[in-house]
Amino acid sequence: MNPPNLITIVRAILVPVVFWLLMTGHTLSAFFLFIAAGLSDALDGFLAKRYNWQTELGAHLDPLADKLLLVSVFIALGSLRELPFWLVVMVVSRDVLIVLAVMVSWLMNHPVKMKPHVVSKANTLAQIALAAIVLADMSFALELGHVRTLLVWLTAVLTIASLFTYLRAWIAHMGRFESGQV
Repeated sequence: MNPPNLITIVRAILVPVVFWLLMTGHTLSAFFLFIAAGLSDALDGFLAKRYNWQTELGAHLDPLADKLLLVSVFIALGSLRELPFWLVVMVVSRDVLIVLAVMVSWLMNHPVKMKPHVVSKANTLAQIALAAIVLADMSFALELGHVRTLLVWLTAVLTIASLFTYLRAWIAHMGRFESGQV
């Protein structure tokens, strides 16, 4: 257990706290914890690379903690009607489908190595920006309706593009095993 992994575990522990804060109307605290979680993600990545503290555990925990935070914030914001329900369903469904595809390939003894694609990184950035803007707008009454709308549609387009990118890569991966090309 090294410092980056401990930071990641703390970030994962923050997930239910941020969710609870949002659902109980403590948006300012939720906003600051969300920002702190984002900064901790940057910090653990920097420390892991700088001091060669990269581990297999960290490689799995870090994206999982990030996804748990984003999904829980999206669900909370959808429940509070701060994000459109259809977008929340789209974002959560994409993540569930990707996890299911990875599990199927693993169960079939053809594990797929997940590599983040550029569109997926852009999707994650759009999701983070949207969540941060909505939380900031809720906390400080900034009247960011047009920015929020733009980010909702950008996130939707990137979510669909990312899903199809992963789906195409997964189908190609599984097809190589089925045809004996591996």
